[in-house]
This record gives sequence, C-alpha cells and structure tokens, in this order.
Amino acid sequence: MITSSKNPKIQWVSRLIRKSNVRHADKAFVIEGVRLIEEAYSADWEINHILYTETLSDRGMNLVNDIHGSETEIEIVSENVMRTISDTKNPQGITAVVGMQSLAVPDQLDLILILDQLRDPGNMGTLLRTSAAANVQAVFITPNSVDIFSPKVLRAGMGAQFQIPILSAGWSEIKNLVSNSNLHVYLAASAGGSVYYEAEFQRPLALIIGGEAEGASEMALQLADSKVKIPMPGGGESLNAAVAAGILLFEIARQREQKQ
Repeated sequence: MITSSKNPKIQWVSRLIRKSNVRHADKAFVIEGVRLIEEAYSADWEINHILYTETLSDRGMNLVNDIHGSETEIEIVSENVMRTISDTKNPQGITAVVGMQSLAVPDQLDLILILDQLRDPGNMGTLLRTSAAANVQAVFITPNSVDIFSPKVLRAGMGAQFQIPILSAGWSEIKNLVSNSNLHVYLAASAGGSVYYEAEFQRPLALIIGGEAEGASEMALQLADSKVKIPMPGGGESLNAAVAAGILLFEIARQREQKQ
C-alpha cells in the first residue's frame, strides 16, 4: 500500500492533474471515479495505472477485478493519499492514469462542431457531452481553448472524450477540413443572421460556437458562411455557450430526423 503523498508515482499523478504541459508531454491524463474509468475501459483506451483504496465500492472492485490481469499497474493507496490526488471534495476511492489518444476523424464529414477559444472547463465538458449525444461526427478545438483532458473538463464530459473524435487544430487545418467536405459553416451569434429554426440544417454543415468572454474570433467570422441566432424573449445579452450549442445541435438533429 502507498501511504505517502511523497511517493514518486503519487507526485507524478498530482502533476498530471495540475499541469496541462505535463499531460501532453507524457501523453497521459488522470480520471477519477468508477463511471469515468468504466467508460475508458469499455472504449478500449489504454489504462496505465489504477490507484484505489480499501473502502472502494463493490462496483469499483468489480471494475478493478475486470482490469486485473492486463498490463495495467494496480496499487492500493491510503485514504489520505487518495485525497491528495483527488480533484473532488468526496473521492470515490479510485483514480486511473490513461494514455492520451485521438479517435480518427471521418474522411467525409456531414456535421462537425468548432469550439472557438472556449476557456470554461464546465462549458467545454458539457459541449463535448452534448456533441456525442447529438451525433456530431467530430469536434474541432481552436487554439487558446481549455485543455480537454483537464480534470474538470473530463468530469463534465462524462466520457465524451472516449466516444467522439476531438481535434485541437489551427484555423488553416480547420479550413481545409471544412473545404474538403464542402461544409456550410454556421456561426452562432447573439445578433444578426437567421433565427435558428428557420436555418437550413439538413445540408452538410459545421457549427461554430464562440468563447464565453470574447465571442467568435476574427478567423471564425471569416470562415462562417451564415450566422444563426436564438431569440431571447426575456431579454439578455447572450446565452451560455453550452446552452446555446445544445439548442442548435438538437434543432439540427430534429430537422434531419424529419428529412428521413
């Protein structure tokens, strides 16, 4: 049993949790809790290490037993050590280090989401989770956005990172992918453009959601073919980015279901 927070492995896990540059240099990230680890395991992502406490739930122990026998290193840690590597107030008693990988982006794209300078971890995770639920083929993340493998994004995403291709890319690469698939690019805007339920969402398209603080960047504005807006009869300057994306993505899903 590991009982010291100064153990080299525990210190490494702590650095992975705190620092994006360490995650990307080591090509690994940390997930916490039974459900997220179940999602990673069922999606065949590489689980390098499992750390768990003796008070882990039966469901958690069943998961540990399922993973046992693979190349995953599994170790028991004390409750105090688990608290030092937990990013939550009430740890579930299990943490895993997972190898970073990228799911392949389909050759022919019909529906993608572009997240432009999104910096809020909760919004990013919710947007990824919503994208998976709305059958988005891939999500493209522009520079200056929050790390999709940060603990808060992973928790809010509820396993979406293991289900949907997510590509961090510059605007030139995004522009090429959009052009090669002949996608019509819609930009979610607080003003101007078509009301969202009047837009033509049955065609192959990309949807851009701008960041919370500054909105869409100049590059996003240049790439967009059309703007769409969500009427707000109660007033207000704008909607939360994740809320707006959810409304638009499920309107796209509704229109496409009607077409079938």
